[in-house]
Amino acid sequence: MKRRRQIYEGKAKILYEGPEPGTVIQYFKDDTTAFDATKKATLDGKGVLNNRISEYLMSQLNAIGVPTHFVRRLNMREQLVKEVEIIPLEVVVRNIAAGSLSKRLGIEEGTALPRSIIEYFYKSDKLHDPWVSEEHITAFGWAAPQDLDDMVNLSIRINDFLSGLFLGVGIKLVDFKLEFGRLWENDYMRIVLADEISPDSCRLWDATTNEKMDKDRFRRDLGGVVEAYSEVAKRLGIMPESVQAESRGPVLVR
Repeated sequence: MKRRRQIYEGKAKILYEGPEPGTVIQYFKDDTTAFDATKKATLDGKGVLNNRISEYLMSQLNAIGVPTHFVRRLNMREQLVKEVEIIPLEVVVRNIAAGSLSKRLGIEEGTALPRSIIEYFYKSDKLHDPWVSEEHITAFGWAAPQDLDDMVNLSIRINDFLSGLFLGVGIKLVDFKLEFGRLWENDYMRIVLADEISPDSCRLWDATTNEKMDKDRFRRDLGGVVEAYSEVAKRLGIMPESVQAESRGPVLVR
């Protein structure tokens, strides 16, 4: 069997060279990190769940005309995606105050925001992903004004759609992180949604109890991380039968 060429390894995924030009294989790991990777663990089955959840959400977005890099799922841990030039920004859409927004502005967690807020963070582990403004982005050439317009318009559409989709299964979409890339097709370039959408990149709360169903369960030592991800998958109707509930708890990586 031919050994695949690894392109990149991040905290939660590995990228391999795809089977044909312009494609990449995205592998979802069980590793999870928090606080700039100072806290680490391996959670059995997390990668399988994130692969399935992201596949479902990306497919739903493709169906309503939101351009994404997603092509198809290959197996339990891998999906085929289009090769894109990643824009070095994290676009965070916030509907309810939580996380860093609550800390920075002193807003009580759980407070509904007057309207959805979009923030930008420069992708740099070394710099701890600092908050940046549109002025920074355009001045340093990370994205052109038209790129930003496209990213904002897509983020608004994605938020509107996913908020309704999750609320329909009893989940509040508190906030979430998006990444975008430039997809080149001959001489034509367009901005598309890249990376993943999963409980690793979204804050998801039960609509009735406000119980956390996302990565905050790991950040805050609440336990039951894989069970929470499994519940999200179950409510979306995509629970993989082969994924067993987390029985021994997270395995800490030291």
